[in-house]
Amino acid sequence: MRREGAQSRTPMEPREADDNLKSLAKVVRILDCFSTTNRTLSLSEICETTGYPRSTTHRLIASMRDVGLLDQDRQRDRYRLGIRLFELGNIVLSNMDLHREARPHADMLSRITDMLVHLAVFDGRQAVVIHRSDPNPEHGTSLVLIESAPLHCTSVGKAILAYQPPEKIDSIIASGLRKYTDATITDPEELRAELEEIRQRRYAVDNGEHQPGLRCIGAPIRDATGRCVGGMSVSGSAWRIPMAEVEPLSKVVIHHADAVSSVL
Repeated sequence: MRREGAQSRTPMEPREADDNLKSLAKVVRILDCFSTTNRTLSLSEICETTGYPRSTTHRLIASMRDVGLLDQDRQRDRYRLGIRLFELGNIVLSNMDLHREARPHADMLSRITDMLVHLAVFDGRQAVVIHRSDPNPEHGTSLVLIESAPLHCTSVGKAILAYQPPEKIDSIIASGLRKYTDATITDPEELRAELEEIRQRRYAVDNGEHQPGLRCIGAPIRDATGRCVGGMSVSGSAWRIPMAEVEPLSKVVIHHADAVSSVL
């Protein structure tokens, strides 16, 4: 028996549920417009990137601003990602086993090699950098702190992609292989051959494929089920990591990546 005064909830209609999901997808699409290179965007620029009507975009942006997902510079009428996302991101990292367990190993690898180390997790589309260890932060670095590492042209990305199921590899290739430098692999069959080599030697190499003059060595990280969930890499200029040093250095990277896998 229903208590007196209690109100019954009306089940959500399928059409209403579909509309809510579509709105959520649009919110995510707007957030995806921002990056380290596109730090602030105007309403017109967001409309151009998303293809959404101006009225729809303005309504969504206003709601996102109200809940802290976006901040607005009222003097310039431009938008940036809100502090609420930073707060949520810190919660994600604090609850992420990979970040908690791998960070000490990434820092140790950086100290041993005296090189920049990136720790990344696979989000289903790309390798998201969750930790960056610099042995000489006071010296500064010419490298750009990336928020994501493309799977097809970075060592940590290729190390992750090589160990994904065939259908996932097909999906990533089908989504397009963007060319970043003259060395970027953009031919699907060439990339498949590269991934097979990576599986055989257990590490990946980026020879200036994402950033000119940069050489990186990456190895996969697996969870308790053996699934590849992330990767770890060392980065340096090509003159600091000559090709003759790649294989010896790869053994050190693989050792630390395997150590993270063992604790996961």
